[in-house]
Amino acid sequence: MLPLKEKDKPVVRKLLSAGCCARCVLRFCCVSVQAAYRQPHQETLKELQTFIISDTENNKSHDAAASEAPEDPPSKKAKLDAADAPSEEESAAVTPKDGESSVCVLCLGILQELCDPTRAGKIAEAVKRENYKFDTLVLSVSLPAQLCVREHSCWLYVKKEVREKSSVLDKDDVIQVKEAFKWVMQGLVAKELGGVAVVTKSAFEVGVEFIHPETDADCHFLASTCPDCFKATKNKQSVFTRMAVVKALDKIPDSKFLKHFACPPTRPTSSCSAQDVQCLHLSVFVAGRYNKFCRSLPQTPWVIDGERRMESSVEELIAAPVLSAFRADGFNFSSSGREDVDVRTLGNGRPFAMELLNPHRSRFSRVEMKQLQETINNSSDKIRVRDLQIVTREAMSRMKEGEEEKTKSYTALIWTQKPIKREDITFIDDIKDLTLDQKTPLRVLHRRALAVRQRVVHSMNARFLDPHHFHLGLKTQAGTYIKEFVHGDFGRTKPNLCELLKTDTDILELDVESVDVDWPPAIPE
Repeated sequence: MLPLKEKDKPVVRKLLSAGCCARCVLRFCCVSVQAAYRQPHQETLKELQTFIISDTENNKSHDAAASEAPEDPPSKKAKLDAADAPSEEESAAVTPKDGESSVCVLCLGILQELCDPTRAGKIAEAVKRENYKFDTLVLSVSLPAQLCVREHSCWLYVKKEVREKSSVLDKDDVIQVKEAFKWVMQGLVAKELGGVAVVTKSAFEVGVEFIHPETDADCHFLASTCPDCFKATKNKQSVFTRMAVVKALDKIPDSKFLKHFACPPTRPTSSCSAQDVQCLHLSVFVAGRYNKFCRSLPQTPWVIDGERRMESSVEELIAAPVLSAFRADGFNFSSSGREDVDVRTLGNGRPFAMELLNPHRSRFSRVEMKQLQETINNSSDKIRVRDLQIVTREAMSRMKEGEEEKTKSYTALIWTQKPIKREDITFIDDIKDLTLDQKTPLRVLHRRALAVRQRVVHSMNARFLDPHHFHLGLKTQAGTYIKEFVHGDFGRTKPNLCELLKTDTDILELDVESVDVDWPPAIPE
């Protein structure tokens, strides 16, 4: 039995006569019992017809009894019953005439033949072909924007014909096509996929899209009646997005709407078409620390004027095995700062993270992540990765904090133009918290805005090698340009080592010894 009440009969009658399918009738009667939608729509239609026909027969019996009874003034209830009784035209219109389309005027067939075990099987087959690994999925549905227009038309039709008869109905109470579709299909799809849970929130999304070119023009009148709601954008193929149409329908007066659009809507000749099923997994984030042992390896691919300068990069050496393992469509690489191509990164390494786009596999055990780390390390002697792990999107902010707020330690090989003695550089060890004014270096001016940035050199130590060379150790604020502090960058960094030593100096080699960010968490070897 359908969970319908006596007050629903006028609504059922009007919507069936307008050409609505059984499930759309249930939606407009605000039926929220999911099981009512899951039975075959033809069976539901028969139940609805029985529901209203019984009402018609009762009225006929009532009329027959009334004709035999003495003539008394008609009661108020009798008047209401007569008002609710279907006209001959409405009763005849409940079932389509020969040759007339049976496609629903409201859902355009989505809740009819496009919402059954056959369609669920096709969705499941599409998911299986994509070869994702998942425990749960969420079913998303994209509907043609014109459904909103047709629903508004039917709402006005029902509101006009029924509301005066004390039927309590609000447009917001109507069950959405999308919800009804999911109620029917979620269980069917889950069954086809071997019992996988179809839930309301999951990292894995299966998208079903419907289009209906025949009625695309249904929305067009709104562009002239509510032009402010429709603005062209670069990324949208059509201005008639669902959001824009809903906004316009909220603004347009009922009288104006009825001048431009049929009420109830005209019958379509064909059902919606289902587009290819789209599968998408939320991004997975992988983090770790890398060491770079080569002085001819950029952090990211080095391309100048469209020409590749180096055969590989840190990013690519790490990404290739990770992409392969997670079977992701792409990635975004980020790190806590970056080193120049000729700079090594030693010590515990530099924190990095990768956003893996649409991974087909997302779950890895600790052992599997350890094996993946070994695969990366065995693929090249130029880099080494440690602490490789899966992290959350929220945890990524910890790495970004370190780019400006933390400290970094370096070792540099310094050349001096004038000969020096050991005692000439001992004063360097006593310098603490030296504040630098660093104008954007000439070498990065093409990619960074011109500005003067204050950075702090917290401490330094010098180790004499020969009259023209010494090792310089530095602990600095993150973001300090070390090379420019050494040679001065034509006076763009002040003070600089040239001024401190009163001779021209240059940097021959530079190593990052530590990046003092306690992220990601260390994993015992």
